This record gives sequence, C-alpha cells and structure tokens, in this order.
Amino acid sequence: MARIYTRTGDEGDTSLGDGSRVSKSGPRVALYGDVDELNSWLGACAVALVELGVEVPGISADELQIIQSRLFSLGAVLANPAQSGEIAELPAGEQPFPARNLEKWIDAMEGFLPPLKSFILPGGCAAAATLHLARAVCRRVERQAVSLAVSEPIPTGAVIYLNRLSDFLFTAARAANAAAAVDDIPWIETKGEG
Repeated sequence: MARIYTRTGDEGDTSLGDGSRVSKSGPRVALYGDVDELNSWLGACAVALVELGVEVPGISADELQIIQSRLFSLGAVLANPAQSGEIAELPAGEQPFPARNLEKWIDAMEGFLPPLKSFILPGGCAAAATLHLARAVCRRVERQAVSLAVSEPIPTGAVIYLNRLSDFLFTAARAANAAAAVDDIPWIETKGEG
C-alpha cells in the first residue's frame, strides 16, 4: 500500500473507484463514509461482546468480523459508480450481499429470547447498548442508500442486506442483554413534562 497521506483531497474532493473526482460532500461519498462508520461500530461491538465475558448464542466476534468484511466490500462497491451500476443490473439473488446468514443468526438468537411485549429502549448491558448504536447507524446507512438509489444505481441486494443487518443488530442487542441476565428496558409512554 502507498503512504497514508496523498494530499490529493486537500481541496475537498476525492477520487472514486472509476477515477472520477467528486466533492467529499457528495451523497455517494457520504454513503460509503457512513458504511465505514457502521463498520467501525461493529468493531466496537465485537470488543464489547468479548468484554461481556459470557457466550451470546447466535452472535460472536467472529460473526461480526464476517459482517465487517461484507461491509468493507460494500463500501468498495459504493465507491465505484461503474461497479455499483453493474451489480445493480444483476438479480438480487446474484448480488454479493446475501442476507441469508443474517437471517440464520437472527433465527438462532430468537430461539432463546422471550417474545417482545412492548417496544424497548436502547440500553441494558454495555454490549447491548453498543449493538443498539450500531443498529441506529445501520438504519441511517440504509436510508442514505435508498435515497441515493433514486438518482444513481445502487445494488438492491445492498439495501436488503442493510435492512436485515439492522434487524440482526437489534436482535443481537436483546441477546446480549439476555446472556448478561439484564432485562431489556421497556418503553413507557410519558405524558406531560419530562
């Protein structure tokens, strides 16, 4: 790899994977930047799960690394409009962002979780709180992908993957709380001040 600084972005623009130069404030750059932020949060989630010190069925640092690698690939695709367009032309089932593993892991976690009886607030143990933060970032990334897809080709499989990933992170937060013997925090509607 080349040295870390190139000075080519000092004027506020950057090169995309197809060689074109665009503003760093552009929607495509914002999207793959937020994918990077989500990936970083997943790194924090992996550390939090290890520090939890108990096994969480259906989720581990290994699964999170698999997801991180997939997100890194997604960021690379999004950074290359030509490649993004080519993949967008493929049927969703042939795109490189399959959600099957996420669904399998969600099903494994749901197998030992009590059914939800109310909405829950983000929190509980530290690992669950970190997973909820990652879930919120994932939802933002998904919204931005849907927004960019209005004007530029975005792989539909990527949007599906991000949608399922947020479901996975929500379920993983609940699973972390259950493994830590910490109750999820139920939402209680408040009225008046406060």
